[in-house]
Amino acid sequence: QVQLVESGGGLVQPGGSLRLSCVASGIIFNMYDMNWYRQAPGEQRELVATVTKGGSTNFADAVKGRFLISRDNAKKVVYLQMNSLKPEDTAVYYCNAVSVLLKLWGQGTQVTVSS
Repeated sequence: QVQLVESGGGLVQPGGSLRLSCVASGIIFNMYDMNWYRQAPGEQRELVATVTKGGSTNFADAVKGRFLISRDNAKKVVYLQMNSLKPEDTAVYYCNAVSVLLKLWGQGTQVTVSS
């Protein structure tokens, strides 16, 4: 079955950390660029971070210096390490896989940053 499954979301206080995971199945993982997006209530979905199939990374300006993205091709997992979290990071976070043939989305995981 072709799917992406996210986990690791939850409630965290401002300044805290969370690590999101996205496990892929049914795809040749190392052929895909992997992205994390987020969508806050009433807002458009926005790209947060990318790790290409070659291992290059890019980050949105809002998370640079706080978030890290990494991938483990053997385990077919992409991670998003989120540090120094702020209330404005509150959103549903989605995993996204892109190749020349296919684009996949996970179901999303909620991250809430609040005291």
